[in-house]
Amino acid sequence: MQLDTFDAKILNIIQRNSRVQAEEIAEKVGLSASAVQRRLKKMRTEGVIQTEIAVVDPKYVSNVMTFIAGLEIERDNYIALSLFKNWIANREDIQQVYYVTGPYDLMVVVTAANAAEYDKFSQELMEKVPQIRRITTQVVIDAPKRSFYVPIRAILEE
Repeated sequence: MQLDTFDAKILNIIQRNSRVQAEEIAEKVGLSASAVQRRLKKMRTEGVIQTEIAVVDPKYVSNVMTFIAGLEIERDNYIALSLFKNWIANREDIQQVYYVTGPYDLMVVVTAANAAEYDKFSQELMEKVPQIRRITTQVVIDAPKRSFYVPIRAILEE
């Protein structure tokens, strides 16, 4: 799907608050409410908008720690990547995964109740995907900013 300026403006608005009504979006972008609704429906159907979620502040949920793990995989081992992707598919404790350049192959954001639970996670990961050579973990002390906002500037600058 090719996004145009109206789509970009709509996406910038709903990324900040997905509960904004079509009428309010229409007023801000210069379209009718029905045109905004059609565009939103198409972007959802086409997968431009992958999901709409509520972001929960962890301070309101007891026993949640966040860990950032750098995973090193044995070189040129695409089987390990496939195994890993299958293993993480339905795990709610894994919040984000990035296939990256640099000293690690994957960066994984994981939540756990405590260090012992995270250790159990690490052990299970090494059992399920033995091609992972090393896990290097950082414990998150504070998260001054958390966001999934994707800036959409290029389309707006055309």
